[in-house]
Amino acid sequence: MNKKYMPRRKAGEEMNFTYVECLLYTFHHLAHKAPNATNSLCGYKIVTGQPSDRLGEDFSENYKEFTERLNCVEELARATIKKLTQGMVEHNKAFAAAKSDEEKEKIKAQKQNTTTGLRTCNNILSMAQPLHAKTPSFIGDKKINLSWKEVVKSTTPTTATSTGVKRPAGAINGSSSSGPKKGRGGGSMQNQLVDRAFQGLSYGGRSSRGRGRGRGFRGRGRGR
Repeated sequence: MNKKYMPRRKAGEEMNFTYVECLLYTFHHLAHKAPNATNSLCGYKIVTGQPSDRLGEDFSENYKEFTERLNCVEELARATIKKLTQGMVEHNKAFAAAKSDEEKEKIKAQKQNTTTGLRTCNNILSMAQPLHAKTPSFIGDKKINLSWKEVVKSTTPTTATSTGVKRPAGAINGSSSSGPKKGRGGGSMQNQLVDRAFQGLSYGGRSSRGRGRGRGFRGRGRGR
C-alpha cells in the first residue's frame, strides 16, 4: 500500500494526504511492536538478537526506494503547507469582508478544511522524518494527534495533597479501583479509526458498502 499511495517521484496525479497520514501512522504503530520486521521491508538495521533480524542479507535497495518515497511525500507536504497557509490568509480577509451570515458560514467551512489539511501535512512530516535513519525510532500511539480526530483539550489535574486531603490508595500506584475496567477484547478508539480508514483503502477509496467515495484530503504533485 505504501508503494501505491506514496509516490517515488513527483508526478501529475493527485496524492491523497489523508491516506498517507493513515499509512504512516499504522506503519509506526505496527513497527513499534515488531521493529525488526522492517529490516527486510525497508532495509533498516534494527538489532533484536533474533534470527528474524536478517542482518546478513542485503536490503539496501529497499531502503533506497523507501527513503525516496519519503522524500517525495515530504516535499509534496511542504509545498501543500505553503499553499494552505497562503489560502488561510485569503480566507481571513474574505471573512472580514463578508456581510451575510451565509457567506461567513461558507468561509468558516473553508477555513476548517484548510486547518485539517495543515494538520494532515504536519503529521506526515512528523512521522516521515524519523524514518530516514537506519535504526529509526518509531512513534507510539499517543504522540500524534491524527487529523481526522477532534483535538482533545488537556485539563490541568487538581491536587488536593497540599490542603491536607488524602489521595485514594489506588492513586498512589497510578491506578484507581473505582475506574471502569477494560475488557480483554476492547480495542482502542484509535485502532477503530485506523481500521475504518483502511476499509476505504481496501475498496479503492470507497466505503465497505460501496456507497460513497473516500473524502481524504488530496493534493496535486507536479513534476519538475
